[in-house]
Amino acid sequence: MPDRDDRPIDLGIFGRADDQRFSATEIVAALLAVVWVVAVAVYVLRAPDPAPDGTGALGMVMTLLVVFLPLALIWAAVTTLRSVRILRAEAARLQASVDAMRNAYIANQQTGSRPSVEKKLDELAQAAKQTETTLATFTSRRDVGLTVASADRKAVLVAPIAAVPPEEQPGLALGTPAEALRPPLAVADFIRALQFPENPDDKDGFRALRLALEDRDVAKLIRAAQDVLTLLSEDGIYMDDLRPDRARPEVWRRFAAGERGRGVAGVGGVRDRSSLALTAGRMREDPVFRDAGHHFLRTFDRMFQQFEKNATDTEIAELADTRTARAFMLFGRVMGVFD
Repeated sequence: MPDRDDRPIDLGIFGRADDQRFSATEIVAALLAVVWVVAVAVYVLRAPDPAPDGTGALGMVMTLLVVFLPLALIWAAVTTLRSVRILRAEAARLQASVDAMRNAYIANQQTGSRPSVEKKLDELAQAAKQTETTLATFTSRRDVGLTVASADRKAVLVAPIAAVPPEEQPGLALGTPAEALRPPLAVADFIRALQFPENPDDKDGFRALRLALEDRDVAKLIRAAQDVLTLLSEDGIYMDDLRPDRARPEVWRRFAAGERGRGVAGVGGVRDRSSLALTAGRMREDPVFRDAGHHFLRTFDRMFQQFEKNATDTEIAELADTRTARAFMLFGRVMGVFD
């Protein structure tokens, strides 16, 4: 079998140029043909003259058949063998090329893809580190002008126990958590925090995010929303690109009350097919993505039930237009929450 190499393939009918030289079979066939022609010539020269009995034409035909039929059979066999040899050579070259491409692909996978994957993971880790650093900066700042609640700052969550008047509040006892004395988060700040800052210069967005992170319950929703938004961005899905259908506030209130089915299907207003398909595919294939999505849905649902009790229809409509609410619509549609 010929040696395999990486030479270019020529699929011509008659093979490559180096296949045109005569093989041993063809040389032997040529010698046999010459021997046969010489033997026939000798026979014709030494044979006696045929008798004139009227069979001269038939005798001539038989003579031609005897002379040329063996030659035709010899060269037909030679042509067949030559074609077989050419086909075998082409098959060997094709196999060599396939092996070379396979080896190159395997080598590329082993040497080329791994650095790109590691580079991607490093970029994600760096982005996560920068986000954590930024959030730590937000939570470490303190805005003195917002430490005291004013009358026009309605709390986002209904307090389970009536607040004690300032003049009757006891002194700070040993072990009392600082959260007990922190003013409640306002509805406007809660909605603004769920939208997240628009850009690095969005001071109001950063201020609202910092205040939201100081609330233990709201901080869980903020972090869950941040996780799913980051995971969605890896697939090129951004909430600003979605244009969901707006549901009426009373539909949102029925959803908060526990109603499910067609009556509250308008809450899942995201209709973008590509985003839904990408999210559904990753939900099936990525367990981390799936767990983050389920946790976000549970956290948003629990928080919205509390928010709805103390929110006006306008405030519910504003919350439904935030990036966090759009992510809830997307995941809810994929997981069949609104079915």
